[in-house]
Amino acid sequence: MREAVSRTSLFGTDGVRGVAGRDLTARLALDLGVAAAAVLGRRNPGEPGNAAEPGNAAEPAVPGGGPPARPVAVIGRDPRASGEFLEAAVAAGLASSGVDVLRLGVIPTPGVAYLTGALGADFGVVISASHNPAPDNGIKFFGRGGIKLPDAVEAEIEGLLGQYPDQPPSLGFGRVRDAAAEQQRYLEYLLSTLPEAAAGAPRPLAGLRVVADCAHGAAYLLAPQALRRAGAEVIAIGAEPDGLNINAGCGSTSLGALSEAVLAHRADAGIAYDGDADRCLAVDGDGEPLDGDQILTVLATELKEHGRLARDGVVVTVMSNQGFHVAMRNAGIEVIETPVGDKHVYAAMRDGGYSLGGEQSGHVIMLEHAATGDGMLTSLQLLASVNRRGMPMAAAAKMMPKYPQVLVNVPGQASRLGPEVDAAVARAEAQLGGDGRVLVRPSGTEPAIRLMIQARSVELAERVVGQLADEVRQAMADE
Repeated sequence: MREAVSRTSLFGTDGVRGVAGRDLTARLALDLGVAAAAVLGRRNPGEPGNAAEPGNAAEPAVPGGGPPARPVAVIGRDPRASGEFLEAAVAAGLASSGVDVLRLGVIPTPGVAYLTGALGADFGVVISASHNPAPDNGIKFFGRGGIKLPDAVEAEIEGLLGQYPDQPPSLGFGRVRDAAAEQQRYLEYLLSTLPEAAAGAPRPLAGLRVVADCAHGAAYLLAPQALRRAGAEVIAIGAEPDGLNINAGCGSTSLGALSEAVLAHRADAGIAYDGDADRCLAVDGDGEPLDGDQILTVLATELKEHGRLARDGVVVTVMSNQGFHVAMRNAGIEVIETPVGDKHVYAAMRDGGYSLGGEQSGHVIMLEHAATGDGMLTSLQLLASVNRRGMPMAAAAKMMPKYPQVLVNVPGQASRLGPEVDAAVARAEAQLGGDGRVLVRPSGTEPAIRLMIQARSVELAERVVGQLADEVRQAMADE
């Protein structure tokens, strides 16, 4: 399979990102605030630029009465040092344009999405670079109801950058208020999603000892609280952010520390979040990792057994492991594939009426509970499912036969790929005999072509990807 080239603009696959102070400056953050106010602050839900969906707004964002006179935005961030000045700049742009701002403080990205809807805000803003190192940062927006913005709306915001109103806002300047106490509303909601949340029922994680690696990120306070309140004994690591250590040798991008802690504390399982906690991975009691495909296998099987898997299907990207497809076929579950990116997964779920989807990275969307990936939600549901079944996490991991995967990067521009590459892919697929996967896709971060082969053995995968890489290089050289 060959994936198409994605669009290029200021907005990438997950907002605007770059090195803070160099690519992502205070001026750009302020400009984005002003432009977002113009597009997302429109009060008429029928106008372009409003990502409204019915039934998402629960109550007014300003306590004590009806809808506010001005549009309202919620804003949250992860603990990066640069997040402080970027948050201030975005808030200044919004308030100067007549938008009231509720500052949620350090909070997971999905918490901002949830509170955008729960507080009836017009839109939400997140200052975070997710799993990237501390020097990076990012700005992304949620529409009304906590929904990720379509590409067209992001393009509209980008098109208004640098355009400032020539007079003060008609309803007055926005006010900026602290609303960090609303984080507990998000925590209570997460706990309410567990089937055992009814009064008098045993706590769903009772009896489990869990290590939680918070990546020195946005979940450092809420994740341990959530797991403990669900009944687990929790050992928290990566929970001392200093603004500079986010994702540094910890979290979902570096599972070594978690595996060591699980073994040292003789824990039943470990959970690793990324910097903004919109995803999570796990390790079993032996310190062996579970990726997003394995987590999805557990969740999909659980939901189907209880008749709660919409359309008996699950949405994943083209990067999903072949073993996942085998496990789903054996469970009678349809697999729907999309291009790489959680935005594509969400769109396919929404348009097709599916309730579960995700990526190998651990970004899992459970539309029954949330409109975006949520690492804390995923971890609670995963651990509750395993505990309910009375099985160790290692047994849950074996529900999916994981095929070895080999990745190779070939330098070059995706625009130079032609029919010769399609023929090379077909030959590679023939060598796998229908029991493997081939993917050729452009890199989103560098001038390179990414080749992925999955096969029943490492030897076969390496042999096939080596031949495919040679053919791709030759095809590009002949252009």
